[in-house]
Amino acid sequence: MNQVNTVNGPVRADALGRTLMHEHFLFGFAGWQGDATLGGFQEKEYTDACVQAAMDAKAYGIGTIVDATTNECGRNVLFLKKISQLTGMNIICSTGYYFQDESAYAYWNFRKGFANIEDEIYEMMVTELTKGIEGTDIKAGVIKLASSKDQITPMEEIFFKAAARAQNETGCVIITHTQLGTMGPQQADLLISHGAAPSKIAIGHMCGNIDISYHEQVLAYGVYVNLDRFGLEGELFHTPTDEQRMDLIMQLASKGYGNKILLGHDSVNVNLGRGLIMTDFMKEAMKDANIRNIGNKVLPGLAQRGLSDAQINALLADNPAAIFS
Repeated sequence: MNQVNTVNGPVRADALGRTLMHEHFLFGFAGWQGDATLGGFQEKEYTDACVQAAMDAKAYGIGTIVDATTNECGRNVLFLKKISQLTGMNIICSTGYYFQDESAYAYWNFRKGFANIEDEIYEMMVTELTKGIEGTDIKAGVIKLASSKDQITPMEEIFFKAAARAQNETGCVIITHTQLGTMGPQQADLLISHGAAPSKIAIGHMCGNIDISYHEQVLAYGVYVNLDRFGLEGELFHTPTDEQRMDLIMQLASKGYGNKILLGHDSVNVNLGRGLIMTDFMKEAMKDANIRNIGNKVLPGLAQRGLSDAQINALLADNPAAIFS
């Protein structure tokens, strides 16, 4: 079995245990750094919140969390290492950028005028995967990519091409963000056509679209589907419900795709910058938007629908071990 980079060093893929494939200990929308006077980093408060989240996940057997926070959205590898050391949770961090409307592409647009930015992004990713991040010896374990609703913009495409090259060289896993249930097949096609291995790709937020034919289009490429927004429901998030997502898992399993499904919440345990203003609408919309949801709601719901213990363990343990091996 291959070894996987975690923030505390390499771990064997078959030792990861139950794994959540897409979470955020810290996340800040690009630009949060400019509000640091009134929204500065609260070390103790954030540490307490993230330690609690890790322990909540451990309570239902999670041994590893993939932190999908991208470089410009508040990735903090020293903080993640501290949380890992305090809790014993394996944490795998990412290298990459978010989708265009919610990212910080001005830097790369500027550099595009005088440099080959695909080469530079490729170099950044490979360095962070193989040598270390921001002067540390902490290495990324996955590449995180993202595309926009109904399109992969020209700048996003550059990141996908660079990532395919980096994946081809390093053998790392690629995880993605799809926006509002679109562009899954196009993401898979773009990555594979530029040399990425299908068996190392997880197309993300696929539970934003519960059309089984959409999933079969993506799965035909030989990639994994990441059903990774459990707990995010309703009008605020423009997504299907958890009940619909569980029904989708049952449909996919009945068609023989149980070994190609990965799980997560896309939970944000700390919003960087000034805190969210929790209106009654927000409180209701986010009542299940936490890292406990799969343990509390989804696993019992899948068992009630007839998924066996072995099939459930595949979703959380066997399939992550396979994609990382």
